[in-house]
Amino acid sequence: MAVAPPTPAELTGQPLMRDYWRKFRARTYIIVTCLQTSVMLLMLLVLELTHILHLSLVNFFIVALVMSVIFNAATAALIHFIGRPFRDLVQAIVLIAGERSTALPPNPNVHAYDRDGFKEILQTVYTLGIKNDTPVVPVDPLGTIIKEGLDTMPAGVIIFDKEQKIIYHNILAPIHKNIDNEDTLELVFPENDGFEQWVAKVASNKISAERSWQRISNRLPGEKGRRVFDVMVSYHKNSTAETVMVLLDQTSIYMPEEDDLDFISFAAHELRGPITVIRGYLDVLNDELSPVLENDQAELMQRLIVTANRLTSYISNILNASRYDRRHLQLHLSEETVGHIYSAIADDMEMRAKSQNRLLVMDLPKDLPTVAADAAAIGEVMGNLIDNAIKYSNEGGLVHVTARTIPGFVEISVIDRGIGMPSSVLPNLFHKFYRSHRSRETVAGTGIGLYICKAIVSSHGGTISVRSIENEGTTLSFTLPIYDTVATKLQANGGSNASLIEHGNGWIRNHTMTRG
Repeated sequence: MAVAPPTPAELTGQPLMRDYWRKFRARTYIIVTCLQTSVMLLMLLVLELTHILHLSLVNFFIVALVMSVIFNAATAALIHFIGRPFRDLVQAIVLIAGERSTALPPNPNVHAYDRDGFKEILQTVYTLGIKNDTPVVPVDPLGTIIKEGLDTMPAGVIIFDKEQKIIYHNILAPIHKNIDNEDTLELVFPENDGFEQWVAKVASNKISAERSWQRISNRLPGEKGRRVFDVMVSYHKNSTAETVMVLLDQTSIYMPEEDDLDFISFAAHELRGPITVIRGYLDVLNDELSPVLENDQAELMQRLIVTANRLTSYISNILNASRYDRRHLQLHLSEETVGHIYSAIADDMEMRAKSQNRLLVMDLPKDLPTVAADAAAIGEVMGNLIDNAIKYSNEGGLVHVTARTIPGFVEISVIDRGIGMPSSVLPNLFHKFYRSHRSRETVAGTGIGLYICKAIVSSHGGTISVRSIENEGTTLSFTLPIYDTVATKLQANGGSNASLIEHGNGWIRNHTMTRG
């Protein structure tokens, strides 16, 4: 909806043509009303003095008041109907002159104008404006209605121009002023998968695109005024409103879970100490008693150790989720082999598979290149993915772990032939606390394991993806950068992962595949 630029009169504060009709109507009404009132009072006074009309003082003023009301109403009606052509002429000239106005262009095809010849006058004015190349740019009053409607919506709406500057936002949009007093988006996106990175990417290779994020907050946990949104963005290249963002405030839904996570994180932090002590005592008892334990006793001891290790893993997951939410998932990466990373969790994984009557097969080629990784963190990812495959596969089923080299990365995949997942589940799989209705009923869990896996893999500069077919099985894969491709960056930053966190690819939805 185009808007005319300010005219010289608007810039200098001079009287505007668009205000003339309003002033003319008011002035005409006052003059005619005063004249009618004076004539009426004079006429009543003459009738009274000539004894044609006999009225008491009270009745005199009552008659005068009634007649005044009648005359004023008649005056207003006459000015409206008789002055309409003059009003439309003024409005047409205002539009031709380029002044901004909320009035619609006068319609020369009104039946009365067609009958009395005023139609040709208006059309002549418009024709002269076109010949002089003067644009007729009315401001559609519908724009005001739309703005008021957007301000009453239970959602935030933000519009960006081609330079990604905010040109419009409604009342509920999370906006704040920066030091230059410019409107700025107040949202905490993931560091490697944010709104600006996404727009920069699609602007370079797409005409239009859509994207959504869930659980995006305007402030960090613990800060006052924190709200949590589901965000949807639409991009159309070279449009006046190139990027439109709609935000659904889901604070009432998400905040109880966020508060729960804060409480659980506190509890997990307090439990980590005692669990570490329990694991230590179990290791000591296992070492000292293993020569004298019977087979079933030894099996029981191993199950206790596996359970304690699993509890430790759950606690680590919860604490990592809390850290990741606060954008402090900083890792130190070094040169590692995939086989060495897995060896640290091998016994635990094999015990879990055996206790669940699953067959775990590892296929990790010895000639794989080394990767840049935090061994403990990637061990947690592998442990989570294998544990999920064990839980969601069928009794006696096979869990197959493979690895291969792809350009710049090593890809590790965990494959099961279990219950699988419908395609509707996949886009939300890596979101915090997400658990499908089916999994909630059949398998225990917190719903943050895959969220943490995505956080860790993303913090390595890799991606994580899932392919699944319901009742046939699931493949979860993640990538790690080959060490030689990033060695220079790591060495320059003392092994910090900060240099590897690049702009993420976002969610790629392709039927039964989702990549994060």
